[in-house]
Amino acid sequence: MFVWSYWKTIFTSPASPSTEFCLSKADKEQYEKEERPESQQEILRRAAKDLPIYTTTASRAIRYCDRCQLIKPDRCHHCSACDICVLKMDHHCPWVNNCVGFSNYKFFLLFLMYSLLYCLFVAATVLQYFIKFWTNELSHTHAKFHVLFLFFVAAMFFISILSLFSYHCWLVGKNRSTIETFRAPTFRNGPDKNGFSLGCSKNLREVFGDEKKYWLLPIFTSLGDGCNFPTRLVIMDPEQLTVSSQNEPAKSSGANQSFPTRPLSESQNRLLASESQWVESGPEEENVKSGAKKHIIVSLES
Repeated sequence: MFVWSYWKTIFTSPASPSTEFCLSKADKEQYEKEERPESQQEILRRAAKDLPIYTTTASRAIRYCDRCQLIKPDRCHHCSACDICVLKMDHHCPWVNNCVGFSNYKFFLLFLMYSLLYCLFVAATVLQYFIKFWTNELSHTHAKFHVLFLFFVAAMFFISILSLFSYHCWLVGKNRSTIETFRAPTFRNGPDKNGFSLGCSKNLREVFGDEKKYWLLPIFTSLGDGCNFPTRLVIMDPEQLTVSSQNEPAKSSGANQSFPTRPLSESQNRLLASESQWVESGPEEENVKSGAKKHIIVSLES
């Protein structure tokens, strides 16, 4: 399993964006002719209006790769070592001489896990001979140096891989990549590191798939196409939130209860449980006030 995972991590080609993210020939010629960034961005916005893109640059511009000449999908980045745009790029790993991204991220995690278990197995089997060497019970042969070297190498690799594997398990639980940890993706309402997080269980299934029987096998079972990723429900267009809040008045109580449009008096402060009661009491209050006003007018005339 260790060799299989390592093989798949190395020889699985990084996934690149599909052709729908490339500019048309006319748009590409117009983009290259324009010198003003504002005009170029207008061309990119027109080309990206039908694409499933929800993130932008920090300056609210469309993410475009001049090297690959395509609009970058969400979580896609250009790798300078591979010289291509990689879908859901995590990092370029020199140990496997390949980019770790959407197509091989599961294989990379399994490679770390089986490497961890392999180092633990080697260190555990050599431990008894290491203890004999430490207590001078091991015979004076050249093998004792091999035992010492093997134990220290296995232990050091175990510690280093454990820290790396723990870090990537944390990333999977948060549904982040290494790049997104240091530079949060920018949505319409600003940067948000947890913008793609759907909960620990759903984040895990997004990488390993729905079939648990395939989770420990280095075969591709990740969900999605690498170009479009579900986001949290709170990541919405602020204009849509404003419209929905105007069309649908809040009726919830407790922590989610919306504050009334007018202030409450001290006597009403603990009596009103929801906004509907405030609305219902409004007409009665007005009737009482109008009745009192009429009564005052009549008394003055009499």
